[in-house]
Amino acid sequence: MNAVPPQRISSTDDLGGEVPIVRPVRRVVSLVPSITESLAVTCPELLVAATQWCTHPADLSVERVRGTKNPNIRRIVELAPDLVLCNQEENRRRDVERLREAGIPVWVTKIETLDDAFPSLTRLFVEALGVSAPSWLAEAEKVWSTPTSGPVRAAVIPIWRKPWMVVGRDTFTGDLARRLGLRLVHADRPERYPRVAEDELTRGVELAILPDEPYVFTETDGPEAFPGIPVALVEGRGLTWYGPSLVTARDTLTRQIAAATTDHR
Repeated sequence: MNAVPPQRISSTDDLGGEVPIVRPVRRVVSLVPSITESLAVTCPELLVAATQWCTHPADLSVERVRGTKNPNIRRIVELAPDLVLCNQEENRRRDVERLREAGIPVWVTKIETLDDAFPSLTRLFVEALGVSAPSWLAEAEKVWSTPTSGPVRAAVIPIWRKPWMVVGRDTFTGDLARRLGLRLVHADRPERYPRVAEDELTRGVELAILPDEPYVFTETDGPEAFPGIPVALVEGRGLTWYGPSLVTARDTLTRQIAAATTDHR
């Protein structure tokens, strides 16, 4: 039988840029940890390289091309991928431009809410990669479709200390927090991740959520800054990754928050 010739198509990524794609896509480099996990559990045979921050699945065994902000462009070009996957917030525009100048197609996602995540990931699989949308994606959308009941808690979610930086407005994590029944007290500031003075950090806060990334908050590093306030130590992946973790993140985070507030009584 004659081999099916490659098919050249042009599709549009989340930023409206046209991306030339040769089907079938066989070699993909992902520079976004949550997207790396999404591919690794859905179509692992396509993934040839990822960043050092792509930590899930735990047994992921692909070449590493440095980090999200300093990818090894030369090595990525040498790998000759059919497609490189990036995100507007996590990756730098100049790295996307350098890859495109080298003739590498780059698909850029823009995900700031859960409502952005589900159609964006569907398009990535169907339009960019040419595969079926995974079943976990529909399951995750169903999990997060139910409105949250119960009281709204005024909360803070730090992502760094020295200086303190917290989750603010127009962020994926902020939207996820809202759906968990949390009101971020610093979301009225203009910055998406504002720096907060220590004397402002706990003002009006009823609950502190401390993730383990990008800053690794632990039982001995972070909770002491919130005396008299319940603190939930959580996996950062559950708060910030838009991939298969969304299937279990709502239940896990809800339990962790409930445990923190119960223990504090």
